[in-house]
Amino acid sequence: MKIHGIIPPLATPMKDNEDLDLPRLRWFLDYQISQGVHGIFVLGTNSEFYALDEREKQEVIAVAVEHVNGRLPVWAGTGAETTREAVRLTKLAEKEGASGVSVITPYFVMPNQQEIHDHYKRIAESTSLPVMLYNNPATCGGLTIAVDTVAKLAQVPNIRGIKDSSGDLQNTCEYIRSVPETFSVMMGRDTLIFSSLIMGTCGAVPATGNIAPALLVEIYESFCRGDQVASKAAQLRLNPLRLALGLCTAPGGVKAALQLLGRSIGPCRSPVSGLSPDKVGKMRGALEAAGLL
Repeated sequence: MKIHGIIPPLATPMKDNEDLDLPRLRWFLDYQISQGVHGIFVLGTNSEFYALDEREKQEVIAVAVEHVNGRLPVWAGTGAETTREAVRLTKLAEKEGASGVSVITPYFVMPNQQEIHDHYKRIAESTSLPVMLYNNPATCGGLTIAVDTVAKLAQVPNIRGIKDSSGDLQNTCEYIRSVPETFSVMMGRDTLIFSSLIMGTCGAVPATGNIAPALLVEIYESFCRGDQVASKAAQLRLNPLRLALGLCTAPGGVKAALQLLGRSIGPCRSPVSGLSPDKVGKMRGALEAAGLL
């Protein structure tokens, strides 16, 4: 399975009391698929994976796999602070029928590059599923997966790609230069999707895909059919929306935008409180710039 296209990291629907809202998750999955996305990703950083216990994670994966029912690949985030826990979650995802797993680096400890390599290699060896590495230094205390480390890990048969959320296009390009063509480099910084496609990424795992999936698909599919003018125009429409997600603690911006669009999936888990009233106008303006309001 070649990792490609637009794979939104789904925000997790919650009830007003912050319990999981699994019926709303089913609705959200159908909505995303109807907009033409190329895969589904649950339990990512945007999904509040850090706020869910293991039973809840299993429920989310099971519901996603059952409801998508083979229409698209379903990726599950199985990153954890220790290799032992990440292996356990990866085996759980495989048992529940996930198509693949995405594994963020540890986010509290600061392992060296050999430890990062060994961490991912052990996770990959514990499963038959495809594994996507996840580089997100801003969320992980500055920890990054070095280019040389990615090049070595790309030799592990079932490590099939990496999501790069560094926001450093040079870093993304070095990943592309250092891995075989069968290995997918996916953009994780929504404002750089068009630029990264020019350099050879295979798609994106964009938080704004929750809010504007059709616009994200337009960036990717216009590029694939050779219409760079349309792809760039869609990217420029998207960028104010992505920047507006910084108006509050993630993923509060995603859920606030969905609420303004009449597609509420509930609150975030505390302490994330969402968008303050004085910033609603800015979010509304970003939605208008993207052509969503």
